[in-house]
Amino acid sequence: MTPKVETLAKLYLEGESVELSDLDQQELCNWLMGEFQQLPINPMFSDYMRYRTAAEMCADIAQEHLWVSAESYDSEIYPNPFYGFAFLAIHDYYHCVANADFSLEGEITAYSTLANRVPNLQMQKIIYSEIVLKSSAHIYLGHSPESKLVFP
Repeated sequence: MTPKVETLAKLYLEGESVELSDLDQQELCNWLMGEFQQLPINPMFSDYMRYRTAAEMCADIAQEHLWVSAESYDSEIYPNPFYGFAFLAIHDYYHCVANADFSLEGEITAYSTLANRVPNLQMQKIIYSEIVLKSSAHIYLGHSPESKLVFP
């Protein structure tokens, strides 16, 4: 475990949960829908499928298919689970666009590639929490942490 993983994980795990304003939540959801509709793949819901490696996931994406695990999108920041599903499909797609694995460095690379597409700093902070900080906590704990939004 690297010190960077531990530092970022603790920012997430020990950080105060942030509530989004209705306006920020609506803007996030509108952006997610626009990005989701542009994906050149067919994301499919799965109760059980989880990719072990980014290479395995990218092989499916190369075939225009992607399994999105239900256990990964329980976030409280969305008004309904579909937006969490859409976010994960977008995030996973950008792992492949960025040629990024599931390590912390891979998550940072996927975040950086996707962050270039968001319209403002507030949304960059949201996806940083969801991608970099939450992934760090997952790596640190060895399982998914409680979902929350943290702006350190």
